Order: sequence, then structure tokens, then C-alpha cells
Amino acid sequence: MRRVYDTRFFVEHYYSGDEETLRRTGEELRRPGQKIVPTVVVHELYKLTLEKEGKDTAKLRAELLRKEFKLAALDYDIAVSSAEIRRKYRIPMADSIIAATALKMKATCITDDPHITSIKKVKTKWIK
Repeated sequence: MRRVYDTRFFVEHYYSGDEETLRRTGEELRRPGQKIVPTVVVHELYKLTLEKEGKDTAKLRAELLRKEFKLAALDYDIAVSSAEIRRKYRIPMADSIIAATALKMKATCITDDPHITSIKKVKTKWIK
């Protein structure tokens, strides 16, 4: 099974103080299958970590994503699909890129973001 991870997953994984949430994110990361991270997620997580914890931690997390996940760059097909999704659903650019990546990769998007879960053609799942 292919899975595309939204930034919200990593926010929960790194910043939740709830033991149950941390257990579920850990289980999700140990599941077999291809784990995909759009490069816009690297950008968002790096920026957030830079603000909260500094450059050293931000670099470590970005390198971990590069090492542990397949990175999906914004290519022509994703850019066009993302623009169409963004216009139709009136959602932020990063969310439209993540959704378009999930569609192109024929993957489930791991998110609870209503911007993405409202797009019927994108299969989503959350760490319940």
C-alpha cells in the first residue's frame, strides 16, 4: 500500500503530548508499504521546526524525511492537477499539491486536514 503523508501527520508525531497519539503515529510509520512525502511537506515541516526548535533540529528532521521516505517533487503533472484542485476546492496551495501527489501516486493520503478530506477522489486515512 502506498501512503502520502501530510504535514499534519508529522505535527502530531513530533509535537503531540498525548501518549495514544504518539503510539498511533509510531504504528503508522512501522506499517509496510511505500511511504511518500511531497517536497512541500519537507518545506512546511522544516519551517515549523525551525521556528519551534531551531535550525539543527529542522535539518535533522528534513534529513530523516529524505532518508526514510520517497520524496515526491512537484513535477508538471502534479502542478497542473494541483492548480485544478486548488481552483475547484478553493484550498491552500500546499494542500492542493499534497492531494495531487496522492492522486498521481495512487496512494492514500494520511491526513485529517478538511481541505484534503473534502476532495472525494483523494482517498484519505487518519491515525484513529
